[in-house]
Amino acid sequence: MARSRTIIVAGAGIGGLTAALALIRAGFRVVVIEQAARLEETGAGIQLSPNATGILMNLGASEHLKHRAVAPAAIRVMRAATAREIVRIPLGREAELRFGAPYWVIHRADLQAGLIEALEGTSDFVLRVGSRVEEYAVHANGITVQARAGAATFDEHGIALIGADGLWSMLRGKLGDRTAPQFRNRTAWRALVPAERVPAHARERATVLWLGPDAHLVHYPVKGGAMINLVAIVSDDRRVKGWSAEGRRADLVPRFAGWHKDARALIGAPQTWQRWSLYDRPLPHPWGVGPVTLLGDAAHPMLPFLAQGGAMAIEDAAVLAACLARHSEEPAVGLRLYEGLRRRRAARTQHHARRNSRVYHLKGPAAFARDLALNLIGGSRLLRRYDWLYDWRM
Repeated sequence: MARSRTIIVAGAGIGGLTAALALIRAGFRVVVIEQAARLEETGAGIQLSPNATGILMNLGASEHLKHRAVAPAAIRVMRAATAREIVRIPLGREAELRFGAPYWVIHRADLQAGLIEALEGTSDFVLRVGSRVEEYAVHANGITVQARAGAATFDEHGIALIGADGLWSMLRGKLGDRTAPQFRNRTAWRALVPAERVPAHARERATVLWLGPDAHLVHYPVKGGAMINLVAIVSDDRRVKGWSAEGRRADLVPRFAGWHKDARALIGAPQTWQRWSLYDRPLPHPWGVGPVTLLGDAAHPMLPFLAQGGAMAIEDAAVLAACLARHSEEPAVGLRLYEGLRRRRAARTQHHARRNSRVYHLKGPAAFARDLALNLIGGSRLLRRYDWLYDWRM
């Protein structure tokens, strides 16, 4: 019989913090162990589709997030060479009525800050920054986790350990899956630009996707519209270390030489860029063992071509909490139930993200056929094609 209601979460990213909030709402105490010394204002924007925002609303986090988020009216898909709109997919009120929750764009740091605010309003949340999980031991009373903070070590005791420690998850290896993340020959460049420094067309409350040969560009407003988030993704055989490697504008601009001047003006607007290589990896075998499991990117990292990495972690968190609440006296049973419920959906979403990786970067006749097909289908029908993704319910 479990003698504690403490769950230990490794990682204070989107998945780890949402899991903490969902678990606390389900009656557990949560200790989050985060390697970073402090939670900083870093990272890029993130798109939160209705399958994610609906969960955040149910967890009571929307009051902490809605003033930080922007609700785009549409996704505009643009032809890179001509700046002609291929198709406009309606979001805003139409998407909210269809799926029961809004579509938001938000800076990752604002999402993290809102989740922390929601968690700090509870009495069952402990955050240990500047610490990393090193080992764990399973025993009759649950699990003991050994963590390190600088030169010192400390123990945490609980009934389960959740690895929300990202793409290069240490816990995934300790569970026996040592397959390496797979480099997908893409580099992402990100930047934030004050809205007043970009042309008026780029300040529209929309997610704008420019499609070109071997590259694409996404931009949308964040920080309540005060900043524009830019992400340029290019085909690239060179690997970049880390999540925030410095990128030189002079190296990026030539990749967009044949694009319309409006797109090139956006590429030229940031003074500095940061870049990272894109990886994913197959679902783990095993996903979890005993009272230990994985969540989010630690379990199923995704390419960003479907804008679902954060949303899948949020879904994981909700399902995990529900399964553990059902089996609080037998946490391992709850964790295996969670893994079984998530496997097929995570694999399907990974597959569609990989497919979009190819489709977005087509060139020549193949790109022309893609654009024609998107235009003929039309925005509303394209939105309906995502019912399987956005209309998800537990």
